[in-house]
Amino acid sequence: MEILSQMWSFLGLLTVLQNVLPSQILSLLHSFYESLQDFFSPFAYFEIPEFNDYCGVDVNDLYRHVNLYLNSVNPATTCRRFTLSRSKSSNRISFTVAPNHTVHDSFNGHTLSWTHHVETVQDSLDERRSFSLKLPKRHRQALLSPYLELVTSRAEEFERVSRERRLFTNNGHGSYESGWVSVPFRHPSTFETLALEPQLRQQITDDLTAFANGKEFYHRVGRAWKRGYLLYGPPGSGKSSLIAAMANYLCYDVYDLELTKVSDNSELRALLIQTTNRSIIVIEDIDCSVDLTADRLSKTKRTTPAKGSSRDEGEENGRVTLSGLLNFTDGLWSCCGEERIIVFTTNHRDNVDPALVRCGRMDVHVSLGTCGIHAFKALAANYLGLESHPLFDVVESCIRSGGTLTPAQVGEILLRNRRDAEVAIKAVISAMQARILGAEREPIEYEEMAKSPESVERGLMESPENWETSRGSVTGSGSSWEKKVKFLVRLRSLTKSDSGRRGC
Repeated sequence: MEILSQMWSFLGLLTVLQNVLPSQILSLLHSFYESLQDFFSPFAYFEIPEFNDYCGVDVNDLYRHVNLYLNSVNPATTCRRFTLSRSKSSNRISFTVAPNHTVHDSFNGHTLSWTHHVETVQDSLDERRSFSLKLPKRHRQALLSPYLELVTSRAEEFERVSRERRLFTNNGHGSYESGWVSVPFRHPSTFETLALEPQLRQQITDDLTAFANGKEFYHRVGRAWKRGYLLYGPPGSGKSSLIAAMANYLCYDVYDLELTKVSDNSELRALLIQTTNRSIIVIEDIDCSVDLTADRLSKTKRTTPAKGSSRDEGEENGRVTLSGLLNFTDGLWSCCGEERIIVFTTNHRDNVDPALVRCGRMDVHVSLGTCGIHAFKALAANYLGLESHPLFDVVESCIRSGGTLTPAQVGEILLRNRRDAEVAIKAVISAMQARILGAEREPIEYEEMAKSPESVERGLMESPENWETSRGSVTGSGSSWEKKVKFLVRLRSLTKSDSGRRGC
């Protein structure tokens, strides 16, 4: 009881001193106490406030990075209370350390801790938030800088992969404050689902990874941190799906630039300035968007320019010129942002002006054609859930003999017959058989063939004499026709042998 009485007397004395002594002296005593505590403590403490000023205007990026970093390391094992939230711009549930709770972390063999402080401002409803970092005092010089660099890099990476990606398109008002409108980008295409040959898939993913991790390299060699891709191939070869897979792989936004809505080169530059870092800028069907080759033709036909004219005739007419597009992809304005990929697509590579696709503008040229056997197996795995099937050998023989189809055509046939895997594969073989015979059929005929399994069986099992009756409608030499007939006989024998094995 005597000890408790002395404690109460001491607390009463402190209360009286707090009411009697001036606030300046109390502040000095508090500072002296903290300094004395820091002197004898083996730890160093660093405060990271939410704002850089007392007005609450200048946000401290380091505070935001610490919050994102703690989300990325999942500190649920070291802290028992969190505040859960989800924002409109993110597809994940994020959590914040509850007020006045601590999270422990490790770095280079040392234990560090983060404490989230929340204080209510006197005579106000506002709150003052901050993170406090505690680390060993003896090693603070060696730990602080590299640890904060790790926190920043992890936070930026976590923010990149967790935020909601957007698909932008120009609205025809690029000269104003915002020339883009956007919707959430939720395309499901990935490199695992693409109908690509394995070697081509590996080359593209390796190049994209090297680009995304090449910030120091591009700065060291003095090049703008951007990359150009030219995707060319027939319709249905998967150019748009590849762009979506690239965006999902890198977690980039996509800007679909419609050149026909751009009035002149100035608006084109304004649209480029409004794009963000870590984005893919796409111009589809570059050979059909605007008549860029007319610029070169008009210049070659022109003998002497009009006196006092300093612009191209195309720019005077108020349209995008070849020169403006070249400056967009590789000029001084192209380096106004970082970590950007520019993609051109075309069905006919020869129709694109050579100046647009030279190295330095379009660095990687990707040819997307018809389905190979590996691409077909990828489609069969996606649509039918098949890793192997006896008829895969027949499909491979058809592909080697020129009966190739585009991924879109194969995908449509498999989609319509996905309830019966064998019928679907036979429908693909029948379509390839028609291609080998030289009958150029429209997609609707492939659809009809896919709907009728009897026609598939009949096309595979009918005799060569019946094929001979349609010989007159097939163009080509007699020797090529004989090769096709022999090949189709081989197809029939393979199908019979496959049916015999199933019967046994």
